[in-house]
Amino acid sequence: MKIIDILKKQQMSLSFEVFPPKKETSFESVREATEQIAALQPSFMSVTYGAGGGTSEYTLAIARNIKEKYDVPMLAHLTCVSSDRATIRQRIKDMQVAGITNVMALRGDLTPELEKSDRSKWDYRYAVELIEELKQQGDFCIGGACYPEIHPESANQREDIRHLKQKVDAGVDFLTTQMVFDNNLFFNFLYKIREAGITVPVLPGIMPITNANQVERAINLSGAFMPQRFKAMVDKFGTNPDAMKQAGIAYATDQIIDLYANGITNVHVYSMNKPDVAEGIHRNLSNILGKSFLE
Repeated sequence: MKIIDILKKQQMSLSFEVFPPKKETSFESVREATEQIAALQPSFMSVTYGAGGGTSEYTLAIARNIKEKYDVPMLAHLTCVSSDRATIRQRIKDMQVAGITNVMALRGDLTPELEKSDRSKWDYRYAVELIEELKQQGDFCIGGACYPEIHPESANQREDIRHLKQKVDAGVDFLTTQMVFDNNLFFNFLYKIREAGITVPVLPGIMPITNANQVERAINLSGAFMPQRFKAMVDKFGTNPDAMKQAGIAYATDQIIDLYANGITNVHVYSMNKPDVAEGIHRNLSNILGKSFLE
């Protein structure tokens, strides 16, 4: 099933993101964790893609396994940074062979080495070029990324939204945000992009912070604003691992409930391969909204 068809139903949906192993020796443990999350029967799941395509084989293996074993629609990430056209086209063919029809098209992060290289010689410099390639190569449902708090390489939000519209105009069917911890920032961003003519579904990305050590990494990865009530939670429970896990699950649940209550029907959770965290959020939402809310 194509994800855009799920999103068009205007029913409450919940999806989870997982990541593939970096090496073969970790594959079985990752497979088991992702299967436990898939057993919750989310609306769909996404599988990330290692820097430079280093985990492309495992990305497809995880996606194919969940799709075949649990019949959960899968979204496979694909990045194009520093990849040549032949490599990207082969990876697109691999996805088609695996029966993957949903692709998250991303430029990918620039390592310090890539930042110093001559990007003018790359076949793909921006995500929009990968989106155009996907449109040419097959009938894919294409997802794109967006930054409610401005992409770190953009001069300002107006410029960022202009680039985002280029991606949508090139063929993006839906957008997923970088992690947000303050729903007001998401609502403000949604208003601005709608005003700019971007009408595709937008899924807020929710990251359950269940370990105080995750906070600094989350800020470094996304530059996300941490509201005072979030900081207070970490200050209070950060030194107690069990309490922090439950507080993080509760905070994420509260965010999702607020989003649903304000008309946002689709939410994407960065579950970090943690079945207990995914299950905790799923259980909380089921209890609050009714057992059949994800059906």
